[in-house]
Amino acid sequence: QVQLVESGGGLVQAGGSLRLSCATTGRTVSSGAMGWFRQAPGKEREFVATISWRGVSTKNADSVKGRFTISRDNAKNTVYLQMNSLKPEDTAVYYCATRRALNSNIYLREDEYDYWGQGTQVTVSS
Repeated sequence: QVQLVESGGGLVQAGGSLRLSCATTGRTVSSGAMGWFRQAPGKEREFVATISWRGVSTKNADSVKGRFTISRDNAKNTVYLQMNSLKPEDTAVYYCATRRALNSNIYLREDEYDYWGQGTQVTVSS
């Protein structure tokens, strides 16, 4: 059974930084593409960032481009989301997800992912 556990969320002032982590068990993260999504109160869950199997390819949503960076450490079965210059509109529950993919493809849609974490809350105060 694949399990993903997010951590690193919290309360931060606007302009601050947080680093989210997503640890995977049950399957090595190195065998899959990974993604970060978020859901703000009253809104649909949306794509944030994705990284391919070996980290060759990445993509960010336009709303976080230049501020967020996705990375992975396959030896630690962990994916990270470094979030800088945070804004109040970044407030959301952040989820990581994975799908098996031994290629350099990236995946932006929720339905392309097989396993999801429980989420971690990020709150940015103004």
